[in-house]
Amino acid sequence: MDEKQRLRLKRQRIRKIRRIKRMIRRAIIGIALLLVILIIMFACSSGKDKDKDNEQPKDEIVENQEEQNEVEIPTDPEIDIVMVGDMLLHDNVQESGKLEDGTYNYDHLFANVKEDIQAADIAIANQEVILGGTELGLSGYPSFNGAYEVGDALAKAGFNVILHATNHSLDRGKTAFLNCLNFWKTNYSEIAVLGIYGSQQDYDNNIYVYEQDDIKIAILNYTYGTNGIPMPGDMPYAVAMLEKDKVVSDIQKANQLADFVIVCPHWGTEYQHVQSDEQKYWADIFLEEGVDLVIGAHPHYIQPVEMLIGENGNQMLVYYSLGNFINSTSDTGRGTADRMIGGMAEITVSRDANGEVYIKEYGVEPLVTQLSYEKQEITTYKLSDYTEELAATNKILEKDSVFNLEFCKELCREVFGDLYQ
Repeated sequence: MDEKQRLRLKRQRIRKIRRIKRMIRRAIIGIALLLVILIIMFACSSGKDKDKDNEQPKDEIVENQEEQNEVEIPTDPEIDIVMVGDMLLHDNVQESGKLEDGTYNYDHLFANVKEDIQAADIAIANQEVILGGTELGLSGYPSFNGAYEVGDALAKAGFNVILHATNHSLDRGKTAFLNCLNFWKTNYSEIAVLGIYGSQQDYDNNIYVYEQDDIKIAILNYTYGTNGIPMPGDMPYAVAMLEKDKVVSDIQKANQLADFVIVCPHWGTEYQHVQSDEQKYWADIFLEEGVDLVIGAHPHYIQPVEMLIGENGNQMLVYYSLGNFINSTSDTGRGTADRMIGGMAEITVSRDANGEVYIKEYGVEPLVTQLSYEKQEITTYKLSDYTEELAATNKILEKDSVFNLEFCKELCREVFGDLYQ
């Protein structure tokens, strides 16, 4: 096993045990307090007991207290964040969830990554497609509409933040839009749905803040456009747009409300592995306003990850594009295979000795869509778990013959550089 494999396995093990560590940290604190109380109670009762033979010596009580004080209680809280890219519900993806009895289930899409998702504290998905329900008719490109059951699968997989500000937010009009909002509100009110709003008040107060271990993290979501489809006449606030005044104002508010600010923009140029001038423009604005982390979506290709340094020395980590999480494109020709490669952003946030919240570590887990036309079979694997045998059966070969395991690895090396372990 080479060094890169060891590092990857180490990072996977760390993700899986962090949640358990946080649980036992609280348990340790609780047990420590309980022991101190019991010791004090026992000492008091012993002091009242006139039978000296049964009285607990004071030096023993002190020793017990000293031992208790030596219990190591972690003092560096950590929050693990993951995000995956575009959930593109092309026709084959939609049909893959239809069961023999006419119902739908999409758990298969996440079967090979759900452990990583569930191990995170904040798990974000870019839900590219509005979920208007089967009653409106499911549809793929170019005017998408997805089943509510996709939302069920997202929730079951462990995602607790859903991004809906995309260029497809209004594909099927106001009815699908409101159906989607109502689905999330009615069935999964505990999940944060960002980027789309049902009222002016929600739009004006759109800053979501996640809090854990006295660390507050704000998450914002915007899109560059909606494919030329205007907002509903009575809902000019429906979708959060990348409009400078609004974005800057939101970031400033977020910095007041939270210790750490994440912006998830739907931006860039489709089918490009390098960031566009538009992405650089917005990254500069985010950096200037004090954003800590940017995780982008929309290009459908993976793009670089870099740490930017502001004029005042502040740092901002940028994942320009995580590519597709799932897709079944109908296009053919060179470059089509690139759409099968995505990434899972992995970030750990902590608080230092000075009280500042910072990025303790970060990485990216490359992903591969395994394209199949069979029911319940199209899914996404971690590249670390992908094999030559799987690659040889991927239906993307019918559209772009360059696809194989080494192609996936080489593309990740080219785009992610040393970050790909």
